[in-house]
Amino acid sequence: MVPESAFTLLLLIVILLYLRLAPYTKVEESFNIQATHDILSYGVTFNDSKNFLTTHYDHIDFPGSVPRTFVGAVFLSAITTLSGFIAALPTGAALQFLVRAILGLTNAFALLSFRNALQRGFGKTTANWFIVLQVSQFHVMYYASRTLPNMFAFAITTFALRSYILAITVPLISSRFHWKTLALVTYAGVVFRSELAVLVLTLSAYILFTVGRYSLTKTIIPAGITGLVLGLLTTVPIDSFFWQQYPLWPEWSSFYYNTILGNSSNWGVSPWHFYFSNALPRLLLNPLSYGLLIPLALFTPSTRQRSAAIVLPLLSFVALYSALSHKEWRFILYVIPGLTSVSAIGATWIWNRRAKSVLYRFLSALLLISVFFSFLASFIQLSVSRLNYPGGQAIINLLHTTQNETCTINIYVDNLASQTGVTRFLENRHSTDPKYVFDKTEDISTLHTPEFWDKFDYVLTQHPETTIGKFEVIDTIYGWAGLRVVRPGEEPMKEEMLQALALTGDRFGNWMMVYEGFERNMRDHVTRGWWISFRIEPRLNILRRQNTGPQEGVDEEEGDWVFGEEDFDGEFEKGYDGSIWVRGE
Repeated sequence: MVPESAFTLLLLIVILLYLRLAPYTKVEESFNIQATHDILSYGVTFNDSKNFLTTHYDHIDFPGSVPRTFVGAVFLSAITTLSGFIAALPTGAALQFLVRAILGLTNAFALLSFRNALQRGFGKTTANWFIVLQVSQFHVMYYASRTLPNMFAFAITTFALRSYILAITVPLISSRFHWKTLALVTYAGVVFRSELAVLVLTLSAYILFTVGRYSLTKTIIPAGITGLVLGLLTTVPIDSFFWQQYPLWPEWSSFYYNTILGNSSNWGVSPWHFYFSNALPRLLLNPLSYGLLIPLALFTPSTRQRSAAIVLPLLSFVALYSALSHKEWRFILYVIPGLTSVSAIGATWIWNRRAKSVLYRFLSALLLISVFFSFLASFIQLSVSRLNYPGGQAIINLLHTTQNETCTINIYVDNLASQTGVTRFLENRHSTDPKYVFDKTEDISTLHTPEFWDKFDYVLTQHPETTIGKFEVIDTIYGWAGLRVVRPGEEPMKEEMLQALALTGDRFGNWMMVYEGFERNMRDHVTRGWWISFRIEPRLNILRRQNTGPQEGVDEEEGDWVFGEEDFDGEFEKGYDGSIWVRGE
């Protein structure tokens, strides 16, 4: 018998392992991670607050299309400060890791609390199967520590689902737990994600249908009002201060901009069935979960009623939210613990009967095999996802390059780099070293000015030819570019790219070398030359300013410097030492 603590450790270890192996952030996470950095680094003052925020805070220069809430950043900053670890951390990267670990552990605690409710209502075996199935999924574990607004909401909705599980398994006090469920989901919707209003609606409808009309006035309306008032009292004062707009309710602004004005479709549209045909299978990952276990729990008489009480409001939320044309898996992530719990109920039904017949022994073995392959698929996705952060990897490579430099280093960071891992946390190299100073200027007229580039020691850019001045490319960062079918006689990946990965010092490069050997053996002896291969392409370049004078034959003072290949009819000249010169006619 595996002890309960082992399942707890499994959940914690996997979340922290994913964080350790993929420690950088992407653009969707940037607001909260930058806001947390600014609060931790500069604090908060109410004296001349407008000028203070304008001087120090990143969101003033990069506000985005709509204001977003600072509540999550305030929470992370407070817990990070209270932890007492800040002074002991040598680098900004370590502090960023701590901040993300706190969010990851918060979501882990929510999942463990949900597990405990399952154990109380359905037994220890169901609770353990929930952990195994949940941990073997990729998205929840990988994103648990990522500072998306959805992941702050996820913790609250998971606590809410805990109360909902108790409401359907402890009927004597179900009204109290229904109240907690609706109040928490409403609060999360008001503060973090407005789409949760639809989940409040479907949960309320199911409670009203199953409990009766009296629940409307005794539970549903009071819980909704409580969640709304507490949410507004949290978000409006905090966000009005940080955005210097009084009063401000960010989630209302987002809802109005994206839903009422219809701007969400600018980010892409998907067919009505996307959540059911694509997102849910990817999120649940294990095909037995939605192909066997959930149906089994719904159609088995002893588990049907309680399983339906979990599944129906959650899938109704997904169905109603499918009416919006812009769809992303993270908009429905909140239903995954609930659906996984029903999978665990089905898994328990099979597992408890494994000694009774050959069929149940076979299904139990199939269940274990499916979990193994789900873990395998998750770690393959992790390996691929690690290649989506060239900006973060560029900073790590630059740390090795500049480890002996003792002065402040000015670095220009282009849009791709800033969206794929470069954050203000990484400006702090080491407590004993001068800082990096990042510049993320996007204004085209400024970028066309030669004097703008004079202050930079290094440039991180996708397009070296757009850099004005004398710089040399000293490193190239490779990244994920998709999959492709390799036919007999074709090379799956250029050898120099594999070598470049290995030489970065990243262990992933070494693993890729091992994988490449496995791939060659399989193609030679099993698949007759056919294979599905990774595509790895150059994504970012690290440029260093050259201190030498002008090259022979090139007159700097007479030449017209031009920004961008599309803006001039001249030519690019590459110096003997790799420097990039851009000249117009």
